[in-house]
Amino acid sequence: MNTILAQMPEGGWFLILLGLGLVVAIVLLSIVLKFLSIWIRALFSGARVTYVELMALWLRKVPVGYIVDNRITAVKAGLQVTIDDLSTHYLAGGNVEMVVLALIAARKAGIHLNFDRGCAIDLATKGTGKTVLDAVKTSVNPKVIDCPSGAQSRASIDGVAKDGIVIKARARVTVRTNLDRFVGGATEETIIARVGEGIVATIGAAGTYKEVLENPDRISKTVLDKALDSNTAFEILSIDIADVDVGENVGAKLQAEQAEASKLIAQAQAEVRRAAAVALEQEMLARTQEMRAKVIEAEAQVPLAMAEAFRSGNLGIMDYFRMKNIQADTGMRESISQGTKPATDSQQKSKGPGK
Repeated sequence: MNTILAQMPEGGWFLILLGLGLVVAIVLLSIVLKFLSIWIRALFSGARVTYVELMALWLRKVPVGYIVDNRITAVKAGLQVTIDDLSTHYLAGGNVEMVVLALIAARKAGIHLNFDRGCAIDLATKGTGKTVLDAVKTSVNPKVIDCPSGAQSRASIDGVAKDGIVIKARARVTVRTNLDRFVGGATEETIIARVGEGIVATIGAAGTYKEVLENPDRISKTVLDKALDSNTAFEILSIDIADVDVGENVGAKLQAEQAEASKLIAQAQAEVRRAAAVALEQEMLARTQEMRAKVIEAEAQVPLAMAEAFRSGNLGIMDYFRMKNIQADTGMRESISQGTKPATDSQQKSKGPGK
């Protein structure tokens, strides 16, 4: 290496340094030309930026013209924001233009909103279809929310008075954005739900539906007294009842359904008692047959006992005839008492035994 340097002519160093200088000059010139128009635009707008800041934006792949133009807009409106503030919010995924416009709108309207709060609101509304500028506009110009909203399937909020009559109501809620509670505060859906709950509760507390029809404003007054806008991103200014209609008589319908259900229950209980009585009757018939069987079995033992008495000598022939005469006499008396002709011995013999 030393040999090569020693063999190099004296003007070689000069040429090398000249080449390096030209390369550096070309790079610097390209950088100057690249950002010259932006730098001049910022300079004459009163929002001066340095080439170091422009280079830093370029190296971080942040759109230089976009950031500088928004800073010019902010400075012209009297807002003191830096290039670093805007680029940091851009890298965080925020909408720099909307934040600047929101700060300008808040300043013109006399609303206190600093840059950090504006960035937080912008990031909170990301992906919701709303912007921080909309929040500021709603704070300046109050917004009207329909309750129920058009996105809901129901056209009214239904409540039942104590007399069982349904009242259908629709309300319009005027709200204003509360920028101090916007980050972390509940959204419009919560306002709609709370107002609907208050309407149903007020209608339910009314003695009759006539009280609600006579004084619809009692609904709005009762709902406003409940501070429904607490922990939300809005401040409720007024609640106006847009429409009140009378619905069906739910009380009478429920009573009719209850009476029908009671009737079905009574019929079922009666059917259970009838089935139990039928079962008991069948059980008694079975027991009667069982007792008759026992009687027939006992009567069948009488001839056997008489035969045994003849064999053992305990019963004589005269005793047997006396018993037969008593049986015949008893049969005749029973026939007379029943109004039938007594059967003779020949008839009884023709009937055969057991008939």
